[in-house]
Amino acid sequence: GYRYGLPSDADMVIDIRFLPNPYYVEGLKNYDGHHPEVAAYVLDNTESKEFLKKATDMMNFVIPLYEKEGKARLTIAFGCTGGKHRSVVMANQFSSHFQAMKHIVHTTHRDINKS
Repeated sequence: GYRYGLPSDADMVIDIRFLPNPYYVEGLKNYDGHHPEVAAYVLDNTESKEFLKKATDMMNFVIPLYEKEGKARLTIAFGCTGGKHRSVVMANQFSSHFQAMKHIVHTTHRDINKS
């Protein structure tokens, strides 16, 4: 969550505050991004789908280049306001995508319990 500052160990920070925010939906506010209804709310729109496609395409392009340069680890951070909803959904989406591509992925939700 941006309200808690940028992660100092991130190689890349992707701001996703442009996506619909479940915090402002009464029935979703108290759940986090692991909840299926929150994930559906964040993902079920044209902007989210297009963002995921473009962002994964970019990462599919740059990951081999990082590997070519000898980088063994790449830390990608997703930033939203509080770190409980949108960033969790997107981190989980990226994690699933890159695990399916046989990358070793570790996913941490730094601020999920703070908001």
